Amino acid sequence: MTFTELELDERIVEAISYMGFETTTPIQEKAIPEILKGKDLIACAQTGTGKTAAFMLPLLHHISRGDHKGTSTLVIVPTRELALQIDQQIQGFAYFVPVSSMAIYGGGNASEWDVQKKGLESHADIIIATPGKLISHINMGNVRFDHLKYLILDEADRMLDMGFYDDIMKILEVIPKKRQTLMFSATMPVKMRELAKKNTIHPVEISIAISKPSEAILQAAYLVNDGHKNQLIKHLIDDKPTLDSIIIFSSTKKDVNTILKTLSSPSIRAEGISSDLDQNQREEVLVRFRSKQTRVIVATDVLARGIDIKDIQLVINYSVPKDAEDYIHRIGRTARASSSGVAITLVNEEDMYAFLMIEKLIGKEIMKLKLPENIGISPEWNPTKQRKFRGHRPNSNPSDRRKKSFNNKSKKTNQKKN
Repeated sequence: MTFTELELDERIVEAISYMGFETTTPIQEKAIPEILKGKDLIACAQTGTGKTAAFMLPLLHHISRGDHKGTSTLVIVPTRELALQIDQQIQGFAYFVPVSSMAIYGGGNASEWDVQKKGLESHADIIIATPGKLISHINMGNVRFDHLKYLILDEADRMLDMGFYDDIMKILEVIPKKRQTLMFSATMPVKMRELAKKNTIHPVEISIAISKPSEAILQAAYLVNDGHKNQLIKHLIDDKPTLDSIIIFSSTKKDVNTILKTLSSPSIRAEGISSDLDQNQREEVLVRFRSKQTRVIVATDVLARGIDIKDIQLVINYSVPKDAEDYIHRIGRTARASSSGVAITLVNEEDMYAFLMIEKLIGKEIMKLKLPENIGISPEWNPTKQRKFRGHRPNSNPSDRRKKSFNNKSKKTNQKKN
């Protein structure tokens, strides 16, 4: 379906055509007509499926044609990166219509607070905000939602995972009950269902099957012991001098610093991104990365969602993501815009079962590679071994096992005495 067929405002259609969008994605085709009708919506769809356009285009249509006073639209998101990305996309979508937007997020300095305060007091049409920072502005009286008509919770499951449930409920208490509510989520856990039930009215439910990694991504896994990881990463990067856009994902800030020390070299030009950096510092790192001044970014999952960086040639997972769906988000940073890319994951014995679950999720067996001989010997691929010895036996609990252990020791002691 084309955007023209959706009968959106012609100025919006013109703007998105300049951006290179002509036909809708599945989530856009299903969601936009329902949102235009004024229906509440609960949508399950992965990052990268066009969710922002799915909720923003119909709302821009309403805002541009209506007589709105003050802030009409609030978008709540889990991270500052996603807030900035949505704000940038709105600026493109609304290029030909008189609609203003403002991103509100934490991590900045006093001057940024003042800029955000002035933007809120000017009653921007659309506010995109992280929960914590928005509550700070609400408590200071910097923002009013008397005329709010549309509420969007984007990546709602992620916000619940990050512990924002109470913050979201506080925000919902100060906005009008009469509104259109749209919830977008990658998954639908129980707490998410509870949140939706309390805050939507007869919602339309849309579910888009999980997006598989692009076929343009060459996926591979190295079987490693933890002591091999840093040497292998340096070997992989040194072995590919023509690649100038590489992301390494780590699960912890500690590993980010360890990897950066390993890669410390004028020829590699590596920088790190984690929650230790404030927003300005993160943006400066991303600017250098986009301009090829920095060749390698080492990052925690803060970059896996909500950041649009094109032309990434290689993604390396330093460790297997805890959530199988996070694997798709991570490697989805490469092979964008019709390009190709490579995704390599370092898998130790402990993570083999988790990696097997990733293969089941994407419906594809990923090529397993052995370590180069000069680095070490790879463990054998045996995911069921780790599964067998991890977790508890069915219908048992820790106290039962302690009792059994104590009884066994008692028996052995008595045997020795006898």
